[in-house]
Amino acid sequence: MNPATTILYYVNDPMCSWCWGFRPVLLQLKQQLPPDIQLQTLVGGLAPDSQQPMSPDLQRDIQGAWQRIQQVIPGTRFNFDFWTKNTPRRSTYPACRAVIAARELADRADQMTYGIQQAYYLQARNPSDLDTLSEVASRIGLDAEAFAELMQSEQIHTLLAEELEQVRAIHVNSYPSLVLKIGDQLYPLKLDYLSAANILAEISHLRSSDS
Repeated sequence: MNPATTILYYVNDPMCSWCWGFRPVLLQLKQQLPPDIQLQTLVGGLAPDSQQPMSPDLQRDIQGAWQRIQQVIPGTRFNFDFWTKNTPRRSTYPACRAVIAARELADRADQMTYGIQQAYYLQARNPSDLDTLSEVASRIGLDAEAFAELMQSEQIHTLLAEELEQVRAIHVNSYPSLVLKIGDQLYPLKLDYLSAANILAEISHLRSSDS
């Protein structure tokens, strides 16, 4: 089989706290992934656009998830001031569109994702808000005005819808997720939040089995 037909999909949401926890392992994967495997990053869109404040129960649930992640993944930090400094909304589509806009403007989707995560989890800022996203865009070297205009355009809404459809087509509905595609076959991978070694071993095993 031609190695060029092998793709590793990484599906995430910039406002997914487990994706934030997975970031160190993702960086390991990027460094150690065989060069003949194409890594393709997709946004999953946890929650559609909403101006409604998040319910107190959901706020407690997410704060509980943050605490759990800190226990499970040593070294992961969260700034819990977010919950008192903001009016949280269950709305991650704006952040997803921001990542796509950064990709379209300057191929800086990864930098945008990391900037959003830093703003949200470390700086207690709200990535559901356009001004936060625009400031992140400026910080990673994009023109904030051009970014804001593109992010709100019909083009980016369409690209997000297409990307969400692609995520559904590879049968992903939770984040983060890794799916290895060899030819026409899809293989969901087991995540390890502490090391890339087991993930790389599973990839190697699947490729050997498929050859």
